[in-house]
Amino acid sequence: MSTTNSPHSVSIIAEYVWIGGKGDDIRSKSRTIVSNDGWDCLLVDNLPIWNYDGSSTCQASGDDSEVMLHPVRVFADPFRGAPHILVMCEAKLPNGEPALCNERAWARTVFENPDVVKEETWFGLEQEYTLFEKDGKTPLGWPENGYPAPQGPYYCSVGYGNAPGRSVMEEHYQACLSAGIIISGTNAEVMKGQWEYQIGPCTGLESGDHMWMSRYLMYRVCENQEVVVTLDPKPMSGDWNGAGCHTNYSTKSMREGVPGSIEKALHGLAETHDEHIKVYGEGNERRMTGLLETSSMTDFSFGVANRGCSIRIPRDTAKAGKGYIEDRRPASNIDPYLVTAKVTDTCLVRDLGIPTFKLTSDLYYKK
Repeated sequence: MSTTNSPHSVSIIAEYVWIGGKGDDIRSKSRTIVSNDGWDCLLVDNLPIWNYDGSSTCQASGDDSEVMLHPVRVFADPFRGAPHILVMCEAKLPNGEPALCNERAWARTVFENPDVVKEETWFGLEQEYTLFEKDGKTPLGWPENGYPAPQGPYYCSVGYGNAPGRSVMEEHYQACLSAGIIISGTNAEVMKGQWEYQIGPCTGLESGDHMWMSRYLMYRVCENQEVVVTLDPKPMSGDWNGAGCHTNYSTKSMREGVPGSIEKALHGLAETHDEHIKVYGEGNERRMTGLLETSSMTDFSFGVANRGCSIRIPRDTAKAGKGYIEDRRPASNIDPYLVTAKVTDTCLVRDLGIPTFKLTSDLYYKK
């Protein structure tokens, strides 16, 4: 690295992105990197550790305010274009300990467990979000101080009046693809003004890195379009769907149909329901009422093709005896590092006993 320009140097803008002390506040700042050594400066291991004022993000005191930014993954910058980059970072204290709300640090210990590495965990995260007018109070496409027609025509919809926010979705989708984020699809959701996109399939820490960066891009797109986006799990009270981040999960054993592997995962999730609910998103109790395609906050259940259960078992999974399962409990505002690591820890690391049921095409269970 060099701080001076030469005839053969290249200047790159690196946007460092991290999570602040509230756990849902994405922060970023820009740095010019001047290199005389070609494009090796774009490799994550060659990027400099930086710092920021942690007292302004609720992660440090004013008399010892520096928090360190450790680059962990590099994405292309879809706004500035090549060769500029986005850099996902872990926030750490100067002594190397994770800063407040750095859940990636604990997730790393789970995903580096040899038993977990061997199982090649895959995740698909379904991020629902709700768009609002600039006032932050009126959902996009809703009449001011009023309500639209009831839910029904908006899910996977097309046509003026049915799918407000499509331009946001399209710009965000393209930005994710340009950045190299593993985004597998998108659709309009059940409530008017609500959309969803899917991150994955990704492995381990990769899923959290890609989800957080996709959220950063969403906020940037909404800046450009002067629209407010929220990840609140129940943005509108009443008979309107909330917003979740359904978490699809599988291991190598589950995908290959190793006997008992899916049953073990379901049993573990049943035994630890209360633990999981505690990390499945703030305000999730407003969403998980047992109505509007949710299970009850206090009960645990799983069933084949049942979207009213805690865990939905896809019909193809039940029929083939192999595949993935969908945890429908996580709210839209989860920390993906925390949730993916918690699911993995429950299903692969902890010994929670032996299940007493067998996977069948009509399986239903409630605890």
